Amino acid sequence: MSTKGRLLFLLNDAPFFVTHRLSVATAARDAGWEVHIAVPYDEDAVATITAAGITHHDAPLARGGTNPLAEFKLMRAYWSLMRRIRPDLVHAVTMKPGAYGGAVARLLGVPALVIAVTGLGFLFLRDTAKTRILRWIVLTLYGFGLGHKNCRAIFQNPDDRALFEQHNLIGQTPVHMIRGCGVDLDTFAPTPEPEGTPVVVFPARLIDDKGIHEFLSAARLARQRGINARFRLVGRTDADNPTDVGEAMIRRWESGGLIEWQGFSSDMPAMFSQCHIVCLPSYREGLPRTLIEAAACGRAIVTTDVPGCREVARDGDNGLLVPARDGEATAEAIFRLVEDVELRRTMALRGRAIAEAEFSVELFVEQSLQVYDEVAP
Repeated sequence: MSTKGRLLFLLNDAPFFVTHRLSVATAARDAGWEVHIAVPYDEDAVATITAAGITHHDAPLARGGTNPLAEFKLMRAYWSLMRRIRPDLVHAVTMKPGAYGGAVARLLGVPALVIAVTGLGFLFLRDTAKTRILRWIVLTLYGFGLGHKNCRAIFQNPDDRALFEQHNLIGQTPVHMIRGCGVDLDTFAPTPEPEGTPVVVFPARLIDDKGIHEFLSAARLARQRGINARFRLVGRTDADNPTDVGEAMIRRWESGGLIEWQGFSSDMPAMFSQCHIVCLPSYREGLPRTLIEAAACGRAIVTTDVPGCREVARDGDNGLLVPARDGEATAEAIFRLVEDVELRRTMALRGRAIAEAEFSVELFVEQSLQVYDEVAP
């Protein structure tokens, strides 16, 4: 075993691990940890993970699934994996790994546990009988895991922390606020705006909860008013998410000339260099990396005044904040930036300064490793 012990990450998506946590995993490896990751298999992402010297374990996790048998299967898989590899530290990130993996780690007596709350998802955006039951189950499991005798909780925004405190889930567990997962400021560097018609980009999964319908409303209103702007979707559909829009719907919007669909981009700096405004009218976030990237690349932001989004975009400073689920307000903010070049440029400079001061990947890695040092057995 390595000098510090065995570290096991639990996550819900392998590409997400590569973009959001690989920097910490490789830094932990370099610091002396033997690093493992349990996450559903994805060919390209797993190739990147293993090339970095990290051991991958497949996990039977369906992100949007609610079938009790499937959820039990995931918990059993976590149980078997932890008994087999005997981690010294489990770092559970995102909802199901945090709730289920944290509970299993406590039951098995794993020496140290870190639970990172990176957003609360559709269960906390809808109020039906089903979501109320599921919320109770998830929060109960979170609370059990956070009761581990050697645990740390990480939150990305104060609203999520307040919700956990409201439900008495944290108790005596020490809490760390680590805002986002940082970006490489050399890779995500500012570039001049391109010439031509202003391009407004929606850089997210194509699901209701990211505000895609508000973005579409803005595109429709722009057409009605004769606003000279192009509206571009940069992201993938997500069949595992219950609010997925679906490719057929996107293709209809595209064929009607309302939007352009670029699909998933593996080169986000190049994507930002080809646009003028970044718009994410999400209903709730942990702390969206895509807005940090947009700020670092010097792009004005239109986003919602909701947890997570307002941690990056400050109204009138590096962006404009609008109410959630308000297509008209989203449109008006976009139109203001389309028509005011100087305002966009001022916001671009402020966004870069904020990214440099608060959201570097080096700061994120440093803060994460400090948490590991606190709980290391």
